[in-house]
Amino acid sequence: MTKKPRAWEDFVDRFMGLVIHVINHTAHCRSVLLASTDRDDLVGDVMLQFVENDFAVLRHFRGQSSLATYLTVISRRVVVKKLIERHQATSLGSLAGEPHSNDASVEQRIEDREEVDRLLQSLGGTEAQVVRLYHLEGKTYQEISRTTGMSTNSVGPMLSRVRSKLRGMPQA
Repeated sequence: MTKKPRAWEDFVDRFMGLVIHVINHTAHCRSVLLASTDRDDLVGDVMLQFVENDFAVLRHFRGQSSLATYLTVISRRVVVKKLIERHQATSLGSLAGEPHSNDASVEQRIEDREEVDRLLQSLGGTEAQVVRLYHLEGKTYQEISRTTGMSTNSVGPMLSRVRSKLRGMPQA
């Protein structure tokens, strides 16, 4: 497969609106309110699906529908899967010190913070820095980009990869 210069940028420019629309529509249909950061994460997850395994999803397109329809179906599948995972999983943010219910003990909050610190230590330098900036300091993708020097469009996919990696780790 030959890759032309700017092909990916052109693809993103052409279909980003579609992906965002699918995310918004899917969340609305499932009565899920999305913060802009959640939407950004989902955009990153969808785009990551498109580029995984050397663009395997795009290479499997056979023209039996329009490319927009094909991408809509794939995007919706990714979004539904991620929304279900998000609903089932305990978010790293809640472990990191977001307000707990009143009956949560001080000891539990300390154990949670220690668990977050242990998880961050298991990550590489940039991964840990991005997770710390996003989840613990509440930085936007743009702020993380400026701090780390990585492109804004790389922040969401990195966070998605890190979350997958952390989910697969054994509990302490």
